Amino acid sequence: MNKRHLDFNIWLKDKLKDPEFKAEYDRQEPEFAVIRAVLRARMDKGITQKQLAEKVGTKQSAIARLESGKANPSIGFLQKVAEALGTTLQINFTKPA
Repeated sequence: MNKRHLDFNIWLKDKLKDPEFKAEYDRQEPEFAVIRAVLRARMDKGITQKQLAEKVGTKQSAIARLESGKANPSIGFLQKVAEALGTTLQINFTKPA
């Protein structure tokens, strides 16, 4: 049986044509950006969620929730994560394009 593989980027490009979907996607983009940044920094550093959690002073499950988008972290928590990753937390307000 042949399974058809759907590339996520192709699927997303198609879904973003729907104005209602695009509005919700745009609304959640800042959250996605935080998740991507934490994942990228942790992987660049070559550490596990558990190792990051130990550096932050929290449990691995808290890092897993952050990376899965199931958490609503405080700025203070994100600051601790950034410090544990050897990075700085930067928040910007910009005008829409």
